[in-house]
Amino acid sequence: MIKNITNVRGIKCWGAHSGVKSLRRDLALIYSEVPANGAAVFTQNKVVAEPIKVSRENIKGGIVQAIVINAGNANACTGQQGADGAQAMLKTAAEALGIDQKSIIIASTGIIGEPFPTEDVVKGIIESAPKLSSKSNAGSFAANAILTTDTFPKEGFLEFELDGHEINMGGIAKGSGMIHPNMATMLAFIATDVAIESKLLQKTLKEVVDRTFNMITVDGDTSTNDMVVVMANGKAENDILKSEKDKGYDVFKAKLEEMMKHLCMLIVSDGEGSSKFLEYTVKNATDEVTARKICRAVSSSTLVKTAMFGRDPNWGRIVCAAGNADVPFNFEKADLYLGDDKEMIQVLEKGKPLDYDRNYMKRVLRESHIYINLDLNEGKAEATGWGTDLTTDYVLFNSVYTT
Repeated sequence: MIKNITNVRGIKCWGAHSGVKSLRRDLALIYSEVPANGAAVFTQNKVVAEPIKVSRENIKGGIVQAIVINAGNANACTGQQGADGAQAMLKTAAEALGIDQKSIIIASTGIIGEPFPTEDVVKGIIESAPKLSSKSNAGSFAANAILTTDTFPKEGFLEFELDGHEINMGGIAKGSGMIHPNMATMLAFIATDVAIESKLLQKTLKEVVDRTFNMITVDGDTSTNDMVVVMANGKAENDILKSEKDKGYDVFKAKLEEMMKHLCMLIVSDGEGSSKFLEYTVKNATDEVTARKICRAVSSSTLVKTAMFGRDPNWGRIVCAAGNADVPFNFEKADLYLGDDKEMIQVLEKGKPLDYDRNYMKRVLRESHIYINLDLNEGKAEATGWGTDLTTDYVLFNSVYTT
């Protein structure tokens, strides 16, 4: 059986149907047998869901032993009733698992503004806690239980060596629409048995999120519920990582980035109504922040997305979007390429348009995976982002989301 998050030492999971959603699992538990050092980043939306408020406080202690996620209801804009529901989730999980409330992270995903189904969720937690398991199917149950409009579960697993110790890392994520994280509903939960201090883990998570989850977009909306959580329980028994200079730290950071990139790409590939996976690269920028901002501006452009949907090689939209990134660059030095995994066609050289076969380019743009590379020729920094086209199917789907 394919390995997943339950193959991390000391990690148990379960995913159940509590009744919030019809006929699908809608409640997930991720549990560490021992308290784990934890880190998290949350949505930058000024309107936040009730579980975000709770989890922001709990993560300050740096310890995470359990994560509880419900699907089908976002518990956002729900007032006191929703706040009480979030506290009920926390209290029930602590009692059912026999652990400190402050070591629990809670998350919700679903429709905003609907009364929170506290009774169903609480009952689901009580019934699920005794079923926690380290079997692979339990991890897959959890991955399925956090889905909303997703068409498939998103899982990942890595094994690697760190200073003579075997390290395991597993993750699950969800996201299909309302994807434009800035740390869609976008949730990701990663567990590893590496030993690392929580402060260093938090710093590392933030840096890696900036290069991965904060570089994806489907529709330009940052959710009220976005959350990425990492728990590291130390069961691998490596010498605890305390500093970026410690032996093995660079390996751990690279593997965490690999895991997050994998989950990111699964989320984008499942974008609501999308027909294309778009990969954007900005090369040779003066610094990484500039590269990321330009990359985000282009990938977020509605006009670029619609052009790619229509297989229209209207590259002027790309450079226009780059110019809206609010960072300086010299367009007269820029080169631009469009293509697929077989061929990249240059359409711009040092700011001047090149002749190309428009009909041939339209055939290239029929492919499901399209690459857009902008070379600024001003430095050595680079950034990559991922997104989708914007289709009529997306508009139709989201025009009747609650009806």
